[in-house]
Amino acid sequence: IREELAQGKSVRIAVADGFKHAMPSILDSNITTFLTGIILYVFGSGPILGFATTLLIGIITSLFCSLLISRLIFEWMLEKGWDISFSHPWSAHTFKNAHYKFVKNRYKFYAFSGLFILAGLISMFARGFSLGVDFKGGRTYVVRFDKPIDAQQVRDALDKTYNLTTEVKTFGTANPQLRITTTYLVDDNSPNADNQAESKLKQGLKLINNPSQIMSQQKVGPTVANDIKTSAVYSVIFAILVISFYILIRFRKWQFSLGALIATAHDSLLVLSFFSLFWGILPFSLDIDQAFIAALLTVIGYSINDTVVVFDRIREFLGLHHSATDKPEEVINDAINSTLSRTIITALTVIFVLVVLFIFGGEVIRGFSFALLIGVIFGTYSSICVATPVIVDFGKKDLN
Repeated sequence: IREELAQGKSVRIAVADGFKHAMPSILDSNITTFLTGIILYVFGSGPILGFATTLLIGIITSLFCSLLISRLIFEWMLEKGWDISFSHPWSAHTFKNAHYKFVKNRYKFYAFSGLFILAGLISMFARGFSLGVDFKGGRTYVVRFDKPIDAQQVRDALDKTYNLTTEVKTFGTANPQLRITTTYLVDDNSPNADNQAESKLKQGLKLINNPSQIMSQQKVGPTVANDIKTSAVYSVIFAILVISFYILIRFRKWQFSLGALIATAHDSLLVLSFFSLFWGILPFSLDIDQAFIAALLTVIGYSINDTVVVFDRIREFLGLHHSATDKPEEVINDAINSTLSRTIITALTVIFVLVVLFIFGGEVIRGFSFALLIGVIFGTYSSICVATPVIVDFGKKDLN
């Protein structure tokens, strides 16, 4: 709508044309994400199935609100004669005449991403990951307290004692009870391991000024079985391939499919690399658990959505500028710059929410929100600096 207004159209016509011209981009980006959700729903299991269900419902409701409800609200405001503004004076010209050389500097972006992923792969083989209880198993204790207790207080005390992330949940309602699960000495099968783990638990509970009693204990296996992990990997790979095929049909150039494929794999590897490189270094949990799986799948969906929006603008520009004097690299670079405002605004709205969630959401979801935060940053970066340059490098003859 802002672009239509910049062409001198009235607000009413700009609103109508804005919705009309944005429709292909909106549908393409949401259909690709919806395809991801369908495949994860059909082939996934456990937490993957739950994520897919939420994703599909979210896409449908989001489309309904953005295409219908927001349009009705705009029409109602226009009927009432309201003065509708789509920008502030200080932001009206942000990125309007941007001409950053994304395509020209693509090899620098390749080098940065390549070195980071290489370091991450080395770390994955050398250090591995900090596996949570979901993947590693652990010892579970039911602890009863004499007085009401805050689970976060207990978690903080035990994390400090174990020097590991501890899972603490309210258990039952009749008495102040907590279920505590820790991976401390989980791989130690010696006769004294259980006693050592229980002794460490009691040591941590002494830091809390609330008498307690251990009611029961047991050693539990990983809740995310190998078949769930395998189905998650295969379903994600299949989803990416299906999306690449859809992009091939819609954009009619295999370079677009390859760009989306590389960008999605790039974002997943960057997030995994970050978690492998920095666990134990950053002052909060970077465990690989079910919440991390959900975060990684969300990042993949966001990355695909953002990439397709940029691709749609590139397709539009290539259709408008195809004379013999037009160089594809320059046309594509102009297309990226023209969508820069939309890309940055969308990313910032998500990042602001995730920063608040990361700071105030509590220790339990801090790793989840952090994975989303860096994933959205990497996803925005890849849609501009990785996916699009791939089109240029692999389509120099075909794009002319």
